[in-house]
Amino acid sequence: MNTSQRPLKRSTVAAAAVLAAALGLGAAEQASAQGFPNYPITPQQRSTAQQVAQAGVPLAELAPDAPERYTVKRGDTLWAIAGLYLKKPWRWPELWGMNLQQIRNPHLIYPGQVLVLVRVGDRAMLQLASDEPPTVKLSPRVRAEALPDRAVPALPPGAIEPFLVDVRVVDPQAHDEAPRIVAGPERRVLLARGDRAYARGQTGPSTALAGEPLQAVGGQPRLLDVIRQAQPLKDPDTGELLGYEARRVGQATLVRSERVASDADGSTQLVPATIDIVRAWEEIRLGDRLLPVQSLPRGPYVPHAPAEPVQGRIVKVHGDAVQIAGQYQVVVLNRGREHGLENGHVLALLKESARVTDTTDPDRPALRLPGEPNGVMMVFRTFERVAYALVLQITDAVKVGDRFTNP
Repeated sequence: MNTSQRPLKRSTVAAAAVLAAALGLGAAEQASAQGFPNYPITPQQRSTAQQVAQAGVPLAELAPDAPERYTVKRGDTLWAIAGLYLKKPWRWPELWGMNLQQIRNPHLIYPGQVLVLVRVGDRAMLQLASDEPPTVKLSPRVRAEALPDRAVPALPPGAIEPFLVDVRVVDPQAHDEAPRIVAGPERRVLLARGDRAYARGQTGPSTALAGEPLQAVGGQPRLLDVIRQAQPLKDPDTGELLGYEARRVGQATLVRSERVASDADGSTQLVPATIDIVRAWEEIRLGDRLLPVQSLPRGPYVPHAPAEPVQGRIVKVHGDAVQIAGQYQVVVLNRGREHGLENGHVLALLKESARVTDTTDPDRPALRLPGEPNGVMMVFRTFERVAYALVLQITDAVKVGDRFTNP
């Protein structure tokens, strides 16, 4: 016997999905939002929405072929959708901020929802379609389906997730003072999961020790990240050392503390700390450093321009021996929190100015061509003196040493 399901009404709560997605809620926030809680909006997010709730985006900012209606598909990102409608996709909170009056709980935008472009005077806004879905007749049966997180993310998750958990920047002093692995079982120099190894936090002989010993806290096992001998990050302009980029290659549990033991004859012996390798994504080597486990950075990626002027250079393209970046690759910047950068800052990439010879002039003088816009990138991870950004749009390859500025 067939049963009828009542037509599903697209409630005002569902319309809130647009703004929440525009504000780029993280994975934990997305999971909680699916239960329709009254999840709080940060003051910065609400301020952004309120500023544009009655303004919208100027028609001049719309892309020439902006669609009147668009059905959200699985695999979309907010940046990609915004690129269909705007010449400057990073302004997407302004485009979707018009739904502020419909917001009761900030939920998410999902595949299957229909976005409608509305023009009012010289402004435009994006809203959810209010079409009434047709009646759906269902036959009673058991349906099993996996429930992955299907909400549309702000940025491609796979492009930035490894940099949130596996990469960190430490200052030179913290790097030099970090405990290091000094010995392995059977004098092996390469270690794997399940191996017992030994580490030291101090340097020097027992009579002249320097540094802090590697010690357990309260006698309890302590989890540590194992990082590969970090690479220095230097400012392309000044050559100044900005920090060390450390890559996590595994994790170890601290079993016994480092100490100095006395023998029966009164002599002293250095006894390194004992660690057990519990995770290894690569072979762990002698000399690898140990750092406290870092918490996963979370926070919304609300795209916005820096409030103050900012200029800098690309320090590094992430990857071994990589010097050129394309779309959705990560670059390291020589500016960080102390320079005012924060997550969500959108920066303009510039082509490096070139030097040419004026062959039309008999004197053949040297000319320096001005730098040209080359695309945009968004900051998603900041440290004190460096930051990581995802290249979102480019017209040409991005190279180490290229400049960036306000969009």
